[in-house]
Amino acid sequence: MDTYLNFLGMEIPLHDVLRWVHIILAAYWLGGEWGVFNASTFVADRTLTLEERRRHMQTAVMIDILPRSAIIWLLPVGFHMASNYGLSPVNGVWVTVAWVATAIWWWALIWQAFKNRGTEKYVRLTQIDNKIRWVLIPALMIAGLYTIFTGKVLFTGEEAGQYWFGFKMAFFGFILIIGLYLRYVMTDWVGAFRKLEADGPNDEIEDHIYGTLQQARKAAYLYWISIGTMAFVGVTKAF
Repeated sequence: MDTYLNFLGMEIPLHDVLRWVHIILAAYWLGGEWGVFNASTFVADRTLTLEERRRHMQTAVMIDILPRSAIIWLLPVGFHMASNYGLSPVNGVWVTVAWVATAIWWWALIWQAFKNRGTEKYVRLTQIDNKIRWVLIPALMIAGLYTIFTGKVLFTGEEAGQYWFGFKMAFFGFILIIGLYLRYVMTDWVGAFRKLEADGPNDEIEDHIYGTLQQARKAAYLYWISIGTMAFVGVTKAF
């Protein structure tokens, strides 16, 4: 039975609230990445002064807190909603654990890295954050592929009867791989800019920044298409 929330005298299903939060998070994820991408094109423009490029780098990092936050908060929201359908491998008390773990992850790593942007601490916290994703990515893909190939929900053994959430878990893992690459590019640029500030003009570093931008541009297009595809499957529940 669904849980209801009382809002201004109205009884609103919790599932509907979660669906609304899910939409908001997806919008910030997709829109935020577009903002980071456009700010980053100026970061690699060596015709601009270092001060101008630094401002664009700071703009990119400021915008990036939104998609970085949205990505991880989608996890407890998605598992909570899927548990209502009986499709999630995260059920019962583990849904609460997912919410609490995400809150700790967000505050201790993502928010603290954002507060210390441009410093060595930013790089160190981001590296720890990335390592968590190396564990999360295969876990999501295994859980999703398990449902796709067996028709059952991992851990619970229940018959899924439908495959859209299994697809979303596996595909979300794939999207996180692309996002992880783009995060490495961003972290690399922070280090490169610190070196430019310390040592002055350096053609080797400039070429590296420009080259990674060209690669990141291709990854970003695939990233946006993939996010849109996953959202479509979640909305239509086509299979």
